[in-house]
Amino acid sequence: MKNQENRTAVILCGGKGTRLGLIGKKIPKTLVKVQGKEILKYILYHLIKSKFNKIILPVGYRGNMIKKLVSKNFIFKRFVRIISTGKNSGIGKRIASIVKYLESKNTLILNGDAIFDFNISKIYYLHKKKNCDLSFLSTEITYPYGTIGVVNGKIIDFRRNLKYHILKTNKKNYDAYNYTGMILIKTSILKKYRNTFKNFENFESKFYPIIIKKYKSQLLKFKSFWHSIDSTKDIIEVNNIKENKIKFLKLKKIKKKIVGYYENR
Repeated sequence: MKNQENRTAVILCGGKGTRLGLIGKKIPKTLVKVQGKEILKYILYHLIKSKFNKIILPVGYRGNMIKKLVSKNFIFKRFVRIISTGKNSGIGKRIASIVKYLESKNTLILNGDAIFDFNISKIYYLHKKKNCDLSFLSTEITYPYGTIGVVNGKIIDFRRNLKYHILKTNKKNYDAYNYTGMILIKTSILKKYRNTFKNFENFESKFYPIIIKKYKSQLLKFKSFWHSIDSTKDIIEVNNIKENKIKFLKLKKIKKKIVGYYENR
């Protein structure tokens, strides 16, 4: 893999998954199976296929189970580095603990409890092209409750499972977009603010406003499959989706492509 650009990703997978009830007491959330495969396995294959060659897992709760999954796969072992960051550490402390291992100019940070089929290579390119310090990733999501459609004050329909991208608010000229739990950020910023965010109780709500105010940020919007697994209801919902509708779930093709690409380097 000579002359290949370093692409680093950090998968946040140290949480306890308390909202998963009994399942969360037995395994870390990222090892929950969706259509027969662990969430983490989907994420790792997708990142490696997108040429991320430095993948860091800051583990905590039941980290030994995550290490076992990685150790059994020769592809994962080649690209993944597992670092124990404490069973009860917050996200800020976990990221602060692994900053020194970040080697690329930009770092992708993502949650380990969501499956997706974003074109990560394209996103990475757009982030670099705009020379942004911070890029947020947004996509459509399905609103699980009933919605009442209104046009010019008149009700025109009622729908369930409506897909939406923008949440309109009462605040003038203010739109809210769905956040996927995924960002691209310049590594130098993480290193600079390491001691600032390491003790933040809520990393995202405390750290991101600081960076938005001081640096160049952008929103990257996509219409791709994305689903976060926060509860047993989410597991049931994703398992009921027909497999041919989730291109990302075809792991055999992805695995074959990865092996072919890296064997020829």
